[in-house]
Amino acid sequence: MDQIEIIANSTENSAGVAKQDCGKKCPWGSTSYVSVPCSLTDVMSEELAKELQKEEEITAFQNVVVVDEMPFVTGDNIDTSSDMVLAQMLQMEYDREFDAQLKREEKKFNGDSKVTVSFENYRKLQPFDSDSSEDEVDWQDTRHDPYKADKPSATPKKGFTGKGKDITTKHDEVVCGRKNTARMENFAPEFQVGDGLGMDLKLSNHVFNALKQYSYNEQRRSARLHEKKEHSTAEKAVDPKTRLLLYKMVNAGILESVTGCISEGKESVVFYAKGGKMEDKVVPEECAIKVFKTTLNEFKNRDKYIKDDYRFKERFSKLNPRKVIRMWAEKEMHNLTRMQQAGILCPEVVILKKHVLVMSFIGKDQVPAPKLKDVKLSREDMKQAYYQVLYMMQQLYHECNLVHADLSEYNLLWHDGKVWLIDVSQSVEPTHPYGLQFLFRDCTNVSQFFQKSGVMETLNERELFNAVSNLNITADNEVDFIAEIETLQKVNEDHTQLHGKKTAEFHSDSGDPPIIDE
Repeated sequence: MDQIEIIANSTENSAGVAKQDCGKKCPWGSTSYVSVPCSLTDVMSEELAKELQKEEEITAFQNVVVVDEMPFVTGDNIDTSSDMVLAQMLQMEYDREFDAQLKREEKKFNGDSKVTVSFENYRKLQPFDSDSSEDEVDWQDTRHDPYKADKPSATPKKGFTGKGKDITTKHDEVVCGRKNTARMENFAPEFQVGDGLGMDLKLSNHVFNALKQYSYNEQRRSARLHEKKEHSTAEKAVDPKTRLLLYKMVNAGILESVTGCISEGKESVVFYAKGGKMEDKVVPEECAIKVFKTTLNEFKNRDKYIKDDYRFKERFSKLNPRKVIRMWAEKEMHNLTRMQQAGILCPEVVILKKHVLVMSFIGKDQVPAPKLKDVKLSREDMKQAYYQVLYMMQQLYHECNLVHADLSEYNLLWHDGKVWLIDVSQSVEPTHPYGLQFLFRDCTNVSQFFQKSGVMETLNERELFNAVSNLNITADNEVDFIAEIETLQKVNEDHTQLHGKKTAEFHSDSGDPPIIDE
């Protein structure tokens, strides 16, 4: 067949050339299209049609990801007589199509965003990959760790393996050792056992039982420490329950804020707080929060101050050790109330919540008043302080019917030129079985301190005891003096038991601060 040339009109050619020249000179000019001559055979060719169609698809779908077509698996080199092989071939082809569609969806979803979302978890996992080596491990397709030692195989029910001379029972030393090593993985997480299986470690029954008991003991000890930390107030006295009580006071408006720790003792910790307001009582601007420690370790001799006190004798026998702490706080609240009614300088009680006692702050601008042992006073001021303490002890004994039982320079504060008395939770009545002994001890501490401070008018402990109690015990030495005190205590105890004196209930005192037991 003759070739038919398609020649454009000369005018069109000239126009095309002009446009082409203009396109070269002017960047905004339209480009010229030069027709390429072709034969009728090429036009009728099927291959040319496929190429044109492919070019049109590429031009029309530029953003579509073109997936390389995998070579179609034919039956030339594979036996297709088996239905299983055909099913596998169809499944592989389906997986390829699914993955290709998933990849197009991922591309369309992400677009040009810098943050992309991967659909890799939804891709079909191929059963094998001819490009990967046999030694390569697909970590997503297996749960087996090739670097982890295998656990010893279990002994069959019959109790042995092998035959004849090669028989191995479940009591074999090597078998038992490996099993014991594997069983160490069941210990508590806190007990580090290491990689015994990897080292092929063999533990005897004796060693394994010892380690097992040690792990059990450590687990119980850890649980006890955790419980102690959560339920006790040994360290700075702030456990979750105590914090909850403080939060409730702040939320109720009784306190505005709670700040740092002022002091810490064997029985309690004192914090500073800003006072709020109450409906039926005026709250001081500066408050002291005394939190009693709920552990019985640091002050183990609390019992004798409470169980022998006739005000608490019946209640003490019915309480567990933790509830005794609340009674200890309640005891200080009532003792302070008595002292305040008698005019003794002491903190004013605001409110009591369980083992948390809120009082007025002795000091100014968050600076607590110094203890008498720390303050440096002149000789005249120290002499005045001694007379104030002497008068305070007499008031405490006769008007409040109390003995401090722990009076010393550590529980006396110097504020505004006066002595203030604190820490009266252990104070008891003179009728206590050890009340007079406690009084004599207080007199000894006070006399020794002021004698060391250079106060010449200081009485000795026996003279101070008689001046406070008015008992007028005449003994030449300390031993006989203490013996007479013990005799008086015995007579007093018999007299009390004979007359059936019981607890003097605190609610008989008027004007007690509110007690909140939630």
